[in-house]
Amino acid sequence: MIVYPYKERNMSGWYYFDNALSTKDIDLLEKSAKPNLVSAKTEAGNKKEIRKSSIAWLAHDDYTWLYPKLRDLVKEANDTLWDFDITMMREEAQYTEYNEGGGHYGWHMDAGSGILSQRKVSVTVQLSDPEEYEGGELELWYGGDEPIQAPKGKGVGVIFPSYMLHRVTPVTKGTRKSLVLWVGGQHYR
Repeated sequence: MIVYPYKERNMSGWYYFDNALSTKDIDLLEKSAKPNLVSAKTEAGNKKEIRKSSIAWLAHDDYTWLYPKLRDLVKEANDTLWDFDITMMREEAQYTEYNEGGGHYGWHMDAGSGILSQRKVSVTVQLSDPEEYEGGELELWYGGDEPIQAPKGKGVGVIFPSYMLHRVTPVTKGTRKSLVLWVGGQHYR
């Protein structure tokens, strides 16, 4: 089932899929990525007040089954909401774990300098069952009084413009696992 909050072009809209990845896909990702986890960093360096998580990069050549699935999800969301000029999936996907004891990622955008300036669409797929952890909410914010909590569920994929502010709130129990990817093209004009 595909659900999205807007049914027309909306530059601040976001899109989600109930079943972006299957349980079999998720098990395969976790098994192959977990041994390669390292401490996450941001453009500002390794500042735990901004981000506290572990990540593993998923090479295009090692996950040839994954990237076409994610590309198709992005295409549907982009065709429905934004119609961005998307021409590349240059960066590797990132497997991420946020552990209890405050694993989080503060408010940020996925766009920035260098290669980050070419990001247009961000993808987050939840890999853990929401009953396996507490906290760890993916929140989107584009103004107003309160951020929007993204849907939760094992395999749920949330797709949004890379310039949209978002965060993962601190995990207070268990581990929240996710997959993130950025898709882009030439700079905005």
